[in-house]
Amino acid sequence: MVGCGKMGGALLSHWMDGGEAFTVVDPMLDAVPDGARLVRDRSDLPEAPFDVVIVAIKPQMIDEVMPSYAGLLAEGGYVLSIAAGCSIARLSRLMSDAPVVRVMPNLPAAVGKGVSGLCAGPGAEGAPLTHARDMMQRTGTAVVVENEDMIDRVTAVSGSGPGYVFEFARAYVEAAIAQGFAPEDARAMVLGTIDGAVAMALADQDADLAELRNSVTSKGGTTAAGLAALNGDDGLSQRLRETLEAAYTRAVELR
Repeated sequence: MVGCGKMGGALLSHWMDGGEAFTVVDPMLDAVPDGARLVRDRSDLPEAPFDVVIVAIKPQMIDEVMPSYAGLLAEGGYVLSIAAGCSIARLSRLMSDAPVVRVMPNLPAAVGKGVSGLCAGPGAEGAPLTHARDMMQRTGTAVVVENEDMIDRVTAVSGSGPGYVFEFARAYVEAAIAQGFAPEDARAMVLGTIDGAVAMALADQDADLAELRNSVTSKGGTTAAGLAALNGDDGLSQRLRETLEAAYTRAVELR
């Protein structure tokens, strides 16, 4: 594993459950999860080949750093990249045409509730993709997409998604405080409500979200009044479409 920042560390803590042996190369770290090995520099690695090389460094470092790792990949091995904005073709070229699986995770992987999109490059469609998907499922939900354009769309939906949810929760808590609740009570009520609603939706994967909404909405009641203010003019729906489109457009610009 080349680099192990906040996202890499969040993933590694759950990857360790799979039984593989991990070696991390990162000059800035003081420790890694129990069972992993930490070295400071590429020169400290054994020359024995590795089945997977995980790219977890900043994209601007990739051209300089990754070519020296090409010779360490075992026959039949592959490259797993969580580096945002670095294409499969670019990384494969730097790694002597190695097969690459590109992954877009999100930060809730730190608590085992991540959502990741995976895309396989040439030669990575079989066993490499299966293994990479297994690794990502240890951190939460893993969705395989067909091409890198869809990875940019994953970035817009789930990669950036926790930020949208935190902003919604922040505004919801602020509104609850305006209703007279103490900040700690407002936070507990809002986060508990969100958690409970999501748990209900996840408990029945076949349940339509509109039906779940309707199940707590009586005609002329309080929920109906609140929903009319929230999205009666379709403003919330439109704002969310604009949010995802803006994030997707920026992801394309950063390729």
